[in-house]
Amino acid sequence: MPEPPAYGLVCLTVGPEVRFRTVTLSRYRALTPAQREAKLSELYADNIARVRGAATFCAARGIRLYRLSSSLFPMFDLAGDDTGRAVLDRLAPQMRAAGQAFRAAGIRVLMHPEQFIVLNSDRPEVRAASLRTLGAHAETLDRFGFARSPWNLLLLHGGKGGRGAELAALIPDLPDAVRLRLGLENDERAYGPADLLPVCEVAGVPFVFDAHHHVVREKLPDQEDPSVRAWVLAARTTWHPPEWQVVHLSNGLEGPQDRRHSSLIAHLPSAYRDVPWIEVEAKGKEEAVAALMGERPG
Repeated sequence: MPEPPAYGLVCLTVGPEVRFRTVTLSRYRALTPAQREAKLSELYADNIARVRGAATFCAARGIRLYRLSSSLFPMFDLAGDDTGRAVLDRLAPQMRAAGQAFRAAGIRVLMHPEQFIVLNSDRPEVRAASLRTLGAHAETLDRFGFARSPWNLLLLHGGKGGRGAELAALIPDLPDAVRLRLGLENDERAYGPADLLPVCEVAGVPFVFDAHHHVVREKLPDQEDPSVRAWVLAARTTWHPPEWQVVHLSNGLEGPQDRRHSSLIAHLPSAYRDVPWIEVEAKGKEEAVAALMGERPG
């Protein structure tokens, strides 16, 4: 019988334990340079402390996979403004300590940047902005001291539809901090598994399979469709080692075809029975993870 999976907690919690602060671009731009620095210093320091608190939260509950928020350091990737980078330079010891708290507890950390990152856009300005933002996420992982490997995955969707060949061609030229961590996930519209798997194979990056996206895109009856198991196994061939394979788990709010995520997980597909790492995308967050972990055999 396979070992029970490690269920992953996504970013923020429903409860008050792990909440992160932010600032809007309009609010930031209304500040003087000195006020901007003070604002980011306070906000970044607080969010780093909350990241360290997330390590404690996960360790206390036996959670071994955590998705780090992609919005920890607002304005860090702002073009022409290095205020955020200078602030993080001063906070380097705190960041390293927070990262070490996860490593010491044996907790794997991933990031899944925002959907607007489109590396294979047909617009040069979008490609440039996407690369800058993705580079900032990779630098964040570096600053926490997380490995440049898919163990600390930096996950994207396929981007602009119909441009899989362009995506595969550009991946080898990405900066090492990005390329060595990069993984790709199927979505509900532009890239199904059949579109994305060849990109992953050509580019040498792991494929994170999402059964809910697959069911919605292909209009399948539910996540017990035989194709779900077939894609789990196909995706596993892109993971090196295969024991690092991650899949995403969610249920539709009002049925399998509902794109909206339910609060808890009512159905764990049998196709996931031997997947070692399952990231839970449910609105209930820590409650959903706790319920799944409680269903483990004793």
